[in-house]
Amino acid sequence: MKISVKKPTQEELDTLGVKNWSPWQCDVSTFDWEYSDKETAYVFEGKVKVKTQQGEVSFGSGDLVTFPKGLKCTWIVEEPIRKVYRFG
Repeated sequence: MKISVKKPTQEELDTLGVKNWSPWQCDVSTFDWEYSDKETAYVFEGKVKVKTQQGEVSFGSGDLVTFPKGLKCTWIVEEPIRKVYRFG
């Protein structure tokens, strides 16, 4: 199970409809998480490290991140994060 991180273009964000996704934010913290569905998220600000059995993935402002269904991980929010997301 691999986390995908990329820098999308504005055109890609418009095509995905990011403006209509659900917002989420979190202060500096560490917590365990499991994805019950595929999640795609766009990060407006912040910095996060996610640890999985396969290793670590870091992402932050301007990144489009995809988490696979069934992924078990630990989030380490290094700088307060503000993102939008959608499932499926």
